[in-house]
Amino acid sequence: MKKRFGVFLLILVILMSVPLIGACNSEKSSTDSKGKVTITYWQYTFPQKVDEIKSLIAKFEKENPNIKVVAQDFPYDQYNQKIAAAMHAQKGPDIMNLYYGWLPQYVEKGYIQPIPEDFMSVKDIESYYIPMIQSSKIDGKYYGLPTAVRSLALFWNKDMFKAAGLDPEKPPKTWDELIADAKKMTKVKSNGQYEREGFAWNVNGQGYHTFEEVLLRQWGVEPFSEDGKKVQWDTPEGLEAFKYWINMTKKEKIGDETFMQEYNTAFRAGKAGMMIDGSFSIAATKEAAKFDWGVTTLPVKEEGGLESNFGSYWTNSIAKGVKGKKLEACEKFLKFLISEDTQKEWLEKVGELPAAASLSNDPSITKDPIYGPFLNGLKSAHATLFVDETKERASIDNAVKKIILQNAPIDKTFKQLVKEQQEIRDEYYRN
Repeated sequence: MKKRFGVFLLILVILMSVPLIGACNSEKSSTDSKGKVTITYWQYTFPQKVDEIKSLIAKFEKENPNIKVVAQDFPYDQYNQKIAAAMHAQKGPDIMNLYYGWLPQYVEKGYIQPIPEDFMSVKDIESYYIPMIQSSKIDGKYYGLPTAVRSLALFWNKDMFKAAGLDPEKPPKTWDELIADAKKMTKVKSNGQYEREGFAWNVNGQGYHTFEEVLLRQWGVEPFSEDGKKVQWDTPEGLEAFKYWINMTKKEKIGDETFMQEYNTAFRAGKAGMMIDGSFSIAATKEAAKFDWGVTTLPVKEEGGLESNFGSYWTNSIAKGVKGKKLEACEKFLKFLISEDTQKEWLEKVGELPAAASLSNDPSITKDPIYGPFLNGLKSAHATLFVDETKERASIDNAVKKIILQNAPIDKTFKQLVKEQQEIRDEYYRN
């Protein structure tokens, strides 16, 4: 009996690990007696995006009365698990909003299909979008199309600058200036806990992106080889950039990741003088901040030096197995989501930047004091070629914790980190 049960478990494990084909509901079950097609759209719970999708769906359904779109959203930390479970149960979404860094894993698991060539060819995609989105091309094919893109910028609290004796209209231009300004605004209690921080230093927010795509490049390091297979951090310059980043919190003590739990919470509460965040943070900051604040481009190593930024985006991907009338409905909805009109509205309502090349130099955006720095940041933005974003981020976070909490040597920990990052890529490309 025990032997049979063991065999059953083995078979179950094997079945669960097999990539899924046709994981979505059948075409027949999605069409009602009047010929109306129902499709499902999933995204993670981000209030502005959830509200805007509801508004867009209402507009789309009015223009396409024979299509019904059912939207669902899930907490960010549960999103991937929800999709995986639904796909295995053959009840997954027809279109899903995915972080571009997850695409390799979703393709490998057989959850999504390439964008159909007769809908939008590779040539048409690359003509329509800014070059940054090419980082999501896998084996010559695109598996998702974004409505918008993101870049980073420096937010600063003008009231805190003024109170610290700093010019509220002159944010730092270099990293050394940022540290100097942050020190003047930081206040630490006698027990060592922060009362306020000059800079909302973090890892899991935008911190590790700032290290990988901003500091490394400004210190003269190309983070990855052109084919994405080799991690190229392990140089004297790479170590110097890593030490500089870590020492903002370890040595200079201008901010701490655990302060008020979230870096943007601290800034919006008026407890952090500066933070690095994406344009998607604008709406929430406008709503929460009870002080005068501004946005500027990211600092550089030395004035006039290399500018670099991290670009990212969420794509709209069609599930594998969707076909026939259901696929046609998905394509119509996707076309609507990526239209220039939708992108302009998305900027206004959500705060993410237009992804269409035709809108990248729109003066109404580039000259805006809040959105302008983000759009200008796209010119020097790099979208990291992740192979497993979750593992890569966790590896960096673990290394930082060892240094900060266990006082592990930076040099040795950095070498181990680079080794882990390389192993993650080796495993992916080997498979």
